[in-house]
Amino acid sequence: MFFKQLRSLTLQKNITLILKSRVKNFKSSKVKTMGVIFDYEAYHDYDFFRALVNDFGLGYNNIQFISMIGMEKDKPNSWDAFFSMESFDWLGRPKSAEIDEFTHKPFDVLISYYKSNKLELNLITAQSKANFKIGLSNDDPRLHDFTLDIEPKDTDIFKIELTKYLTQLNRL
Repeated sequence: MFFKQLRSLTLQKNITLILKSRVKNFKSSKVKTMGVIFDYEAYHDYDFFRALVNDFGLGYNNIQFISMIGMEKDKPNSWDAFFSMESFDWLGRPKSAEIDEFTHKPFDVLISYYKSNKLELNLITAQSKANFKIGLSNDDPRLHDFTLDIEPKDTDIFKIELTKYLTQLNRL
């Protein structure tokens, strides 16, 4: 109990420190790479994102997924990257190579496709070196550069709105 509270406090502190030091240096170039982070228990339709990337004219090798699962033993048999609460030490620091690889990759766009306010998801979103961050959650407006307030199950609306706004921003 004590360690969970300590982990939550340190995760929130880490998120705040990262967001305070973030320099927003947007490139106006076209989207070539995309990262997607999501809560596997709430939504896990990879095919939707692959079709979205295909519609944007990107190859499947230009998208990378990472998702949060409940427990490490529940990890699905897949080639995509997963993490759980067990992937963080008691001070809230990530101890997974998959998390490090994902957060250090300079994506043109990062899509945080989750509505829940889970500190682990927020930390990875904050740590990401993505140029432009798009999210569904409005819980912490500092996390994302652009927020679409829709439910994760409304994929058609998300696709329409994302395409519309990326086109207006001259990113597609």
